[in-house]
Amino acid sequence: MADIRALIVDDESLARERVRTLLAEAPGVALLGECSGGREAVEAILEQSPDLVFLDVQMPDLDGFQVLEAVGDDRLPAIVFVTAYDEYALRAFEVHALDYLLKPIEPERFARTLARVRETLGDKGDRRLESLLDALPLDRLVIRTRGKVFFLKPSEIDWIEADGKHAKLHTGKETHVVRQQLQRLEPRLAPHGFVRVHRSAIVNVDRIKELEPWFHGEYVVILKDGTKLTSSAAHSEALHRIIDASK
Repeated sequence: MADIRALIVDDESLARERVRTLLAEAPGVALLGECSGGREAVEAILEQSPDLVFLDVQMPDLDGFQVLEAVGDDRLPAIVFVTAYDEYALRAFEVHALDYLLKPIEPERFARTLARVRETLGDKGDRRLESLLDALPLDRLVIRTRGKVFFLKPSEIDWIEADGKHAKLHTGKETHVVRQQLQRLEPRLAPHGFVRVHRSAIVNVDRIKELEPWFHGEYVVILKDGTKLTSSAAHSEALHRIIDASK
């Protein structure tokens, strides 16, 4: 298994040293570097693309949450917050952090966090394969589940819905989750006959059974399996074009 590439971000040198020492005792983790501030962290994340960031919450320039916002959802690595305060825990999990460590960090607790990280990230080789396929024309989607990797053709997908930083692919009675957002999938699926009907939904046109006119130019989109989706006014133009093309 390839090393997990990690970055430490904390304005306190002793806190960085503690995480660095614990990582030195952990197999399979390579330390890319350390940052003492939020702005420096944003630059490092964008330039080095780490797999994992140990991120302090309170820093003098940008706090941990501002760092995540500045990096953007599409570039975010796995995040483990490290802080002396427990008041940010709920917000940390709202932004899909993998864990929330309180200072001073106990070795046993740190070990459990790394186990969770490894389980979530899986084999780095699989992640590199996914990145490679992301750069190619989309004739397959990479699905990772239960430690396995398999491929899904766009023609097998009925529709896709947004789920935070992930997307849910609906294929018949099955649902698969991929760590990609709709704005990344939409342009790659468009050549395969997919249209966006709502900010949180993309539909395979071949699966549309019926369009019922709704208010203000919107439609109720009824799929062949009975699924009903409501288009938004902002995304109904694509449906208008489909109707016009069929005349």
